Amino acid sequence: MKQKSYKRKQKISNGITYAVLILISIIWLFPFVGLVLQSFRSYDPKVEYGGMVNYLIPKHFSLDNYRFLFSGQTNFLKWYGNTLIIAFFVAIFQTIIVLCVSYALSRMRFKGRTFLMRFWLILGMFPGFLTMICLYFLLKQFGLTQAGAVPGLILVSVASSGMGYYVCKGYFDTIPKALDEAARIDGATRARIFFTITLPMSKPIIIYTALVAFMAPWCDYIFASYVAFGHDSSYNVAVAMTRWVWTNDYQGYFTRFCAGGVLVAVPVTILFMALQKYYVEGVTGGAVKG
Repeated sequence: MKQKSYKRKQKISNGITYAVLILISIIWLFPFVGLVLQSFRSYDPKVEYGGMVNYLIPKHFSLDNYRFLFSGQTNFLKWYGNTLIIAFFVAIFQTIIVLCVSYALSRMRFKGRTFLMRFWLILGMFPGFLTMICLYFLLKQFGLTQAGAVPGLILVSVASSGMGYYVCKGYFDTIPKALDEAARIDGATRARIFFTITLPMSKPIIIYTALVAFMAPWCDYIFASYVAFGHDSSYNVAVAMTRWVWTNDYQGYFTRFCAGGVLVAVPVTILFMALQKYYVEGVTGGAVKG
């Protein structure tokens, strides 16, 4: 009798939990569904109004907005390419630097190590906005603003990447040091241990670090708009599309803006869906105190 009562309570509890989760999912997904649907609404006034409307499902589905983005009437492909280039190179260089710094802090003991780690953690508490003006004028001295904004944004993103060592170091701390010691007895160098033993066992944290590094410049708006100010061909997608609707007819460009937003979301969505398993393992594996 007690068992039946327990099962009944468990079913009710699970039902309430699932109902709440479904409701939260609907609320969370609603803006994204709206964005996708609006991107398929035609901007041709003869077919359907291209601005903001009070209904969600288009009366006439069309690919006009996507054709516009790829038609050459706008620099969308250039902006998209800039964003992809910045995110790609930042992901590569930042991942390499973070892995090297994290391995050194995890496996090596040297004077000032603890102070250095604490100092970086304290610096990470200050928002990056505090250095925007200083960085802008520094980059300007080297010609890395406006026309040179793309390499400038890559340099800035990579320069301080070593400070993001904490999660990666925590993951390296979970790898037994006995493996390193055995390899050292056999005559292996630190570099060989790192490349042949540590990295093959660190696939989750490598993918996690690369994804995080890729996401930051892909979604960057504030600093990118500051560095590339006034130079259309150096904009990334976030900056370009924002200025696009500011300087053009927002009502007429609303559906085109939605189509651009969908295309921006596609690469990140695919990456997370394909690498979700490793991403979660990297987060949980690195969330330890080293």
